Amino acid sequence: MIKFFFLLPIIMCAIWTWYLSANDYSLKQGVKGFTYILAFNTIIVGFFVMMIYVTH
Repeated sequence: MIKFFFLLPIIMCAIWTWYLSANDYSLKQGVKGFTYILAFNTIIVGFFVMMIYVTH
């Protein structure tokens, strides 16, 4: 299960990149969104990893 956690930020960043290009924004304009995505995913993955070790 842990080995698939890296897919979540990749998928979310791909969707964000698609959204930016569909609405004629540059990647530079979307840097803040990428930062939020990575921070959110870090928190979520950290929580899940902690729960796996707590309940194991």
